[in-house]
Amino acid sequence: GVNVVQLETAVGAAMKCFDNASGINVPRSRFLPVKKTSDLLLVMSNLYTLDHGSLMMSPKRMFPSTPLVKLGENNFKKVSAFLSRFGSIPDLLELDHITVSGDVTFGRGVSLRGTVIIIANHGDRIDIPAGSILENKIVSGNLRIMDH
Repeated sequence: GVNVVQLETAVGAAMKCFDNASGINVPRSRFLPVKKTSDLLLVMSNLYTLDHGSLMMSPKRMFPSTPLVKLGENNFKKVSAFLSRFGSIPDLLELDHITVSGDVTFGRGVSLRGTVIIIANHGDRIDIPAGSILENKIVSGNLRIMDH
């Protein structure tokens, strides 16, 4: 076999480390980097299925682009904090864009569609109830629904 060295750095910086180096372009279908929890949300969702070791976009998604996901740094940055905010990973098949900021949690079986913006004000909390379908919605302020 051929020896392969993988460097986690910028391409230009890596290329200068080797004489006669050449690069290859790896398509997204073979390489899906997970650097932030926003990437992790996409990979864990129903947007992708694992097929013979490759992540494939679900054929149920009507368009091939991935949604734009922006998760607040304070509450979603660490994986443990990210995971604690979801009863289950929401259905993202019809999502175009989501922005989440502040203290926000998602119940089980939530579906996000179109453009969804959820902003909990400082000191407030928003709990998206289980089974909710949010389509082209802006949710802001404070929302807590509790079982009794």
